[in-house]
Amino acid sequence: MSNLDNMNRVFLLTLGCITFALTITQVAAQSSSPGTTRTAIFAGGCFWCIQPAFDKANGVIKTVVGYSGGTEPNPTYELVTSEKTNYRESIEVTYDPAKISYDQLLDIYWRQIDPTQADGQFTDVGPSYRAAIFYGNTEEKKVAEASKEKLAHSGKFKKPIVTEILAAMKFYPAEAYHQKYYQQNPEHFEAFEQGSGRVSFQKKTWGQ
Repeated sequence: MSNLDNMNRVFLLTLGCITFALTITQVAAQSSSPGTTRTAIFAGGCFWCIQPAFDKANGVIKTVVGYSGGTEPNPTYELVTSEKTNYRESIEVTYDPAKISYDQLLDIYWRQIDPTQADGQFTDVGPSYRAAIFYGNTEEKKVAEASKEKLAHSGKFKKPIVTEILAAMKFYPAEAYHQKYYQQNPEHFEAFEQGSGRVSFQKKTWGQ
């Protein structure tokens, strides 16, 4: 075999190895991508008010406010706030578990709500404003229960922690005008957040 033939053979083998390696890399990336993100659902009173903190968190990819906990299909804001359903104003958080854990999301969540209030959140009273952690699996349930227990023994609150931990139900995104309301209508949002008592409660409890 001539030197030229040898060179051609080596070149073809090298090219084949590179192509094979690239194919394996692409397949691995495609197969792993669905597992790189997870979602968590929380209800914490007015969904406008709990969105900013999650949006700022490193590792959170996306947040959507909406409705969860009910059974009627395609709920609207009017239906949910009529208090005739079991839906609660909620937020769905899509996150990268390699950057932020479910337990860390819970830490953010607890700081947005009054976990001792059972009938709603702050001045928003009614079934649709009740706080809840919607767990998606057994592991999330265990983490949520442990986090709640830790908060109960933290000394932050004199009253019992009454926030419910419930099995996740279908989440429905809210209407577009509710999404990122703090960005769409910053002045009204700030006035509402201050007026509800949420901000003063957070400062008193957490110093934030």
